[in-house]
Amino acid sequence: MAIERIVIVGGGTAGWMAAAALSRIKAGRPLEIVLIESEAIGTVGVGEATIPPFVGFNELLGINEADMLSAVGGTFKLGIQFENWGQIGDSYIHPFGAYGYAMGGISFHHVWHRMAKAGDPRPIQVFNLETMAACFGKFARTQDYRRDDLPPVNYAYHLDAGRYAAYLRRFAEARGVVREEGKVVDVALDGQSGFVTSVRLEDGRSLAGDLFIDCSGFRGLLIEQALGTGYEDWSHWLPCNRAVALPCRREDGSPPPPFTRATAHRAGWQWQVPLQHRNGNGHVYCSAFMEDDEALDILVGNIAGKPQAEPNWLRFVTGRRKKFWNRNVVALGLAAGFMEPLESTSIHLINTGIDKLISLLSLDGITRVQEDTFNRLTGREYARIRDFLILHYNATSRDDSDFWNHVRTMAVPETLTEKVELFKANGQIFREEDELFTETSWAAVMMGQGIEMGGHNAMADALDPARTAHEVNEMERSIRYLVGAMPGHGEYLARYCPAALAA
Repeated sequence: MAIERIVIVGGGTAGWMAAAALSRIKAGRPLEIVLIESEAIGTVGVGEATIPPFVGFNELLGINEADMLSAVGGTFKLGIQFENWGQIGDSYIHPFGAYGYAMGGISFHHVWHRMAKAGDPRPIQVFNLETMAACFGKFARTQDYRRDDLPPVNYAYHLDAGRYAAYLRRFAEARGVVREEGKVVDVALDGQSGFVTSVRLEDGRSLAGDLFIDCSGFRGLLIEQALGTGYEDWSHWLPCNRAVALPCRREDGSPPPPFTRATAHRAGWQWQVPLQHRNGNGHVYCSAFMEDDEALDILVGNIAGKPQAEPNWLRFVTGRRKKFWNRNVVALGLAAGFMEPLESTSIHLINTGIDKLISLLSLDGITRVQEDTFNRLTGREYARIRDFLILHYNATSRDDSDFWNHVRTMAVPETLTEKVELFKANGQIFREEDELFTETSWAAVMMGQGIEMGGHNAMADALDPARTAHEVNEMERSIRYLVGAMPGHGEYLARYCPAALAA
């Protein structure tokens, strides 16, 4: 059966990202795209930090970066600063760019390890542009300096999720997407195929469709409540199951730093996402080890100014749907699954879900191979991200609370154990297939939290020492020069994308 009408159930970031991306298809052939959302149903709206592939998503849509950031009060993000994760008092940055670059066909951290063993005192962080710029509060884009002999700047955004959804709504509606106000109260299924045929709204209207995209959040109105897809629970590895979010003003007048901060507390961690006009804050914690009142007290006691709203409480079970595409329903965002926002992957998974859907979609109809491929690729992506998040909890020396004793000693997936043991043996990190996180990502977290390289690739010892030292010195010099030439992050924002709401 041909797809002539796509119905998106739910707005928010996921719904409007899907609508904006799918609206591009309308230029090629007749296609109706309808998005149903209710003003009476709030969105979670706390996923305010992104990672670099999100920049490409906006470029693909043809969105003007400066215009978008101005509209959403956005800032730039060079990485994530982790505090108190390995031990209380520790701090490290997981940067978006690589440590150095490959030399002699081997990754730079092997070269660095060989030099460190020979007495070079420089930490690996000085060979990463994003880390050094973040430490000094600097920012520029690669195209601002247009020199091939300088390293590129890898960045993402901090943004106001509600304002971004509104921005995409204007974008999508201008390209023919129709928004219907209403609350879905019933879902009709075909008696033979089990496909969703229509949804009924509270006011009695029935909206039919050929392909449905479930962006209804944790409820999973279509993927779970109508189709009973099932859920794979990962809370035995990622036990945090609560969050409280609370925006605040930055009352010290300081410019927003170009990085997200993740600070570990007694039974979880706190995020700080700096926007132009405020900070986004939240405390993710495990209810088995901490009461709600204590979680809120910790959050309020560790924010940069007066709260601007009432606390927003969230409950979740970390995991994923057993299928992301079931019959003619594709789940995106929280309807597909949830992994806590520790590495800003929530919006990324919406992005990659949309990418895979568009790549696989045929408007001539839905086939089983499309469904199976989407589920296999998405399931693999979720599992790899899951392992990376577990690493943050498990690779710790903290023994100051029952929570940290639990996550430090828990059994972890064999896929993660293999990665850690290889790194301990000789620093090897295999990035499997299209895995999201890079060698630098894994190395940054492992070394940042006390897992040491036991050795390095034997090929590093074959490199000429004098030539290698010269090249590494030039690498550091280029980074130092570029960071010195960059403007402050606040200055860059004021010039490039000042937000009217922050003026």
